[in-house]
Amino acid sequence: MEEGLSCLAAACDPSALAAFCTDDSISAASTSDVQDRLSALELRVQQQEDEITVLKAALADVLRRLAISEDHVASVRKSAPSKGQPSLREAISMSCITNGSTGNRKTSHSSSVSVARKETLSSAAKSGTEKKKEKPPGQKEKKEDSHSNEQSAQTQASPSPQPSSQTLQTHRQTPESKSSAPAKSIKKSLTVEKGHSAWESSDDSRNKLMRVASTSKLISKVAKNADKHKDVIVSQAKMSTREKNSQEGEYIKMFMRGRPITMFIPSDVENYDDIRTELPPEKLKLEWVYGYRGRDCRANVYLLPTGEIVYFIASVVVLFNYEERTQRHYLGHTDCVKCLAVHPDKIRIATGQLAGVDKDGRPLQPHVRVWDSVSLATLQVIGLGTFERGVGCLDFSKADSGTHLCVIDDSNEHMLTVWDWLRKSKIAEIKTTNEVVLAVEFHPTDANTIITCGKSHIFFWTWSGNSLSRKQGIFGKYEKPKFVQCLAFLGNGDVLTGDSGGIILIWGKTTVEATPGKGAKGVYQISKQIKAHDGSVFTLCQMRNGMLLTGGGKDRKIILWDHDLNPEREIEVPDQYGAIRAVAEGKADQFLVGTSRNFVLRGTFNDGFVVEVQGHTDELWGLASHPFKDLFLTCAQDRQVCMWNSVDHTLEWTRLLDEPGHCADFHPSGAVVAIGTHSGRWFVLDAETRDLVSIHTDGNEQLSVMRYSVDGTLLAVGSHDNFIYLYVVTENGRKYSRYGKCTGHSSYITHLDWSPDNKYIMSNSGDYEILYWDIPSGCKLIRNRSDCKDIDWTTYTCVLGFQVFGVWPEGSDGTDINALVRSHNRKVIAVADDFCKVHLFQYPCSKPKAPSHKYSAHSSHVTNVSFTHSDGHLISTGGKDMSIIQWKLVEKVTLPPNDIVLDIGATKVPIPASENAVQPPAHLPQPFNEMNQNESVTGSSPASLESNLEQCAEQSEEHSEEHSEGSSLDPAEPSYEEPSNELSEEHSESTVTEEQQDNSPLS
Repeated sequence: MEEGLSCLAAACDPSALAAFCTDDSISAASTSDVQDRLSALELRVQQQEDEITVLKAALADVLRRLAISEDHVASVRKSAPSKGQPSLREAISMSCITNGSTGNRKTSHSSSVSVARKETLSSAAKSGTEKKKEKPPGQKEKKEDSHSNEQSAQTQASPSPQPSSQTLQTHRQTPESKSSAPAKSIKKSLTVEKGHSAWESSDDSRNKLMRVASTSKLISKVAKNADKHKDVIVSQAKMSTREKNSQEGEYIKMFMRGRPITMFIPSDVENYDDIRTELPPEKLKLEWVYGYRGRDCRANVYLLPTGEIVYFIASVVVLFNYEERTQRHYLGHTDCVKCLAVHPDKIRIATGQLAGVDKDGRPLQPHVRVWDSVSLATLQVIGLGTFERGVGCLDFSKADSGTHLCVIDDSNEHMLTVWDWLRKSKIAEIKTTNEVVLAVEFHPTDANTIITCGKSHIFFWTWSGNSLSRKQGIFGKYEKPKFVQCLAFLGNGDVLTGDSGGIILIWGKTTVEATPGKGAKGVYQISKQIKAHDGSVFTLCQMRNGMLLTGGGKDRKIILWDHDLNPEREIEVPDQYGAIRAVAEGKADQFLVGTSRNFVLRGTFNDGFVVEVQGHTDELWGLASHPFKDLFLTCAQDRQVCMWNSVDHTLEWTRLLDEPGHCADFHPSGAVVAIGTHSGRWFVLDAETRDLVSIHTDGNEQLSVMRYSVDGTLLAVGSHDNFIYLYVVTENGRKYSRYGKCTGHSSYITHLDWSPDNKYIMSNSGDYEILYWDIPSGCKLIRNRSDCKDIDWTTYTCVLGFQVFGVWPEGSDGTDINALVRSHNRKVIAVADDFCKVHLFQYPCSKPKAPSHKYSAHSSHVTNVSFTHSDGHLISTGGKDMSIIQWKLVEKVTLPPNDIVLDIGATKVPIPASENAVQPPAHLPQPFNEMNQNESVTGSSPASLESNLEQCAEQSEEHSEEHSEGSSLDPAEPSYEEPSNELSEEHSESTVTEEQQDNSPLS
């Protein structure tokens, strides 16, 4: 350990870095080259710090092995081994890199990057001579036999390129070597982890740095090191369990960020090589989305002629019929939807999204999608490669029947672009301002006028051909507001603005005298000022009858103004709903309101408000399903605890806690639910009345998991202080007394599960440990982990274990999977990852790179997943997007007889996009739907993002499920991928009513 740290210290020696930066042999063309090299060195130093962390974790593992060795050394010496030579079996080494090749590895001095990109098969049929050839000269066969697996794995995870010809081989131990195996294993693993996790030596490192000829080479080397550091390596081998009877056990070893993770193969697995992982027959279908994004958006709630309210959350645009209690979903987007505009025909809709990043770090470009709200068909994808960061606001033209679309992006210059969206052509583009732009609108009668407003400005743009000219609104004698928040238009063409001072300004167009050589010009000037609200005027809504609705921020009032802009009626939105963010006209005398606390309200001036949509307002982590009812509970950092009905899609009750909630679990009786918070306190609430039953505190750090035993007599509380606290539970979950504490993890607890007999707990921690605990024996750590390999755990939520390790993606850094849950019928595993995806795997999943169904709807890391009690539905929660998504578990989707199947055999028939964007006939099954609930199977052929987007738009964005394994392209964006040769996935469903589920374009 000290040697490894000394190597790291030598490599990070300031004098060495200074020598590198000032050495004459390294030529620098400019100061920027030196800065680039310094940046690269900083990255390298950061990686070395990560290696030190790994070394510390490895040391903890070594100490645990020493303890195991001490426990068994006496018995091993007394009992002479009697078993014969163990039979060799094939060892499988797999580096989770897609372009790896299979075959025998030849002796070479390639870097560990190339080593990590190979898969080596060394079978028992090969002779020892062949194995000797694969080893570096001077190494002895027997000595290397039992540890070459660990050495090679550590070499692949090494932070610097090193010449290596080692291979992952089968662990063999002869009877003569078994007695000394524990001591040798400890020493060898310590040496390996010291030698290969550190830089080779300070001199070698310095020489390598001095040999770097250019900044680009140094940066590429650092990038390669980072890639290697994240490699996940899986190997299978045999080893001695060092028990009294010298029984042999088989295990799988997976390396994550250089840390070995050992998982013992259950006894009922006769031949690991025979295990096959396939796609599960079950699939997910998006059924319901809970929540609305109102906190940081505006003007994003509208009523459509279909009677549906359209709004968005995460990457889903929701069409909600509040009378029939059904939802349809447009799922074309790949990241957060940020703005929405409705075409003058009230049928077509444009939505803009933010930029994103896929799991491989490739950018997902911001763009605008124009789609049909009846068929949910995507009509155009606009702006790929044009917008920066995201789309801030957009609007359809009105004077020319919506032929054009204007867009403001989120770049520093807030570029204004005008598009002929039917032809997908950009007509004009210009910089607006470096200040925030909050709204853009076409003038309803003057087709050549566009108005933008935002921080301390309002601009009137004259659009002529491919040019835009700007005139700034002059406030003159009127006080200039900090923000001009919103725009509307009167019937005579005058412009209304609402600002942060609570003022409504009326801008009228006046004619300026003609100048020599030029005609008369029209300019907008303020003709009237009206004090409307206390605080800001956040939204203006022009009604069909010519009257005006205004929504206030601070005073939370909605005011109805007559044709002369005199206040006629007003109503205040209750404080618990938050400030007003959007107001839209509803049916008859109703109006719709979106609020800053993510409520969508429907109200009238006479009857007040009815809540139609609500959700959490901060990051969401806690999720628990009721043991026998169609209910589930969520808790978040907004301190809200919500009980939802998964059948009615309604909120049963909500309660505000004193602290943010992070985890939860129902008592098996369903009478109470335990909720863990960020401070170490945990609350027990009555599941029916939401009354507080009890409060307890364990430590002062965040609680990450609450888990009742199967009979409800024990409760395990996992904390970020590295401990698991045990409680005896009585009185049907209403009384708790401390039983003990599990001590032994070297990092915070992430997941845990109980055995059916309440005797054992399996737990995972933040440094990728899998530990087992004997609860009746005083919460003791079970030293010999192979003793627990055959336990059939009551639940399976641990993300590390033999039955589930195949869910980990290649190149994972150990934090890519946030949650995992096994269905109650033990058929499938649902996984929540850091890339906005929900996966469905077959259970058990005990082979690396297992295939999965992938589903996109979230736009942030998916924090938790849980099956309902009947396995009929899966609930997933988003982190920053604050969404709760309910998926229906379906065995097979059957198409009605009158549906036309376009995918016959093994080849797709692409349907070209219409030049004029004509709506598809109703009987065709979704020719424009490329997302299919954003589902795909892991893997697809790599291609550039933009070209694939363009290709999909041109091919009517057909949806498909890809069946190729092990690809480097994120299959979560099927609209961006090349068409598959596999059969098309089932056509997406729209509403939750059973008879319509197979006929609509999207869910």
